[in-house]
Amino acid sequence: MANIALGSASSALSALNTKLDVIANNLANVNTVGYKASRANFQDLLYIERAQPGTLNSNGDQRPIGLYVGLGVKVSGTHLNFEQGSVMTTNRPLDIMINGRGFFQVEVGSDTSTDRLAYTRAGAFTLNAEGQIVMASDTGRRLQPTITVDEGVEISSLTITEDGRVFARVSGELTELGQIEIATFVNPSGLKQIGESLFVETIASGTANLGEPGTDAACSPTAGSKRPTWIRLAS
Repeated sequence: MANIALGSASSALSALNTKLDVIANNLANVNTVGYKASRANFQDLLYIERAQPGTLNSNGDQRPIGLYVGLGVKVSGTHLNFEQGSVMTTNRPLDIMINGRGFFQVEVGSDTSTDRLAYTRAGAFTLNAEGQIVMASDTGRRLQPTITVDEGVEISSLTITEDGRVFARVSGELTELGQIEIATFVNPSGLKQIGESLFVETIASGTANLGEPGTDAACSPTAGSKRPTWIRLAS
């Protein structure tokens, strides 16, 4: 009996330790742009059956309840929270956010890699040496589809419309540089976390549905949420 009790208590300590690790990571990333917090889900373990409900007792009556002794608890998984993040006004032309569902696409591998693309809600972007829009991080992941700002174009002249089109003022006229697409998933909680506020698709998440924000049916939000909209803010 004591062994079962100690085993159950030990499983609880292990599960709570994992929950504490998850909470600590959430707190550590409170200022990380595009970070999505996780929640630890708990699940009870197997049970020892010592009496079934409905069987006859010594008086010949049916037992109204059974007798089961549980063997403890475990963390069954971590559940990502993709609720809309808080908004910070930065006044930078390449700090953008998705208002609603969806992810930016960035390149993480070669063209021959099966995991060439990753997905992120982090909207802090900048330009690299080739003028391509990239994540403002130490890795400089390129936004996909690639959008290049020609040399000599002032970054302050860039304009991003609500449907994701990027314009720059060249010789006094607005010139379209490219179209930002967003990806949505049937089950975003099934995405795999790989660090850098990046996710990759899995069998559980389903494949990415691509489209223009706010206009394409593939990117329409779930009931009760707003249509995806682009604004010049970091999320």
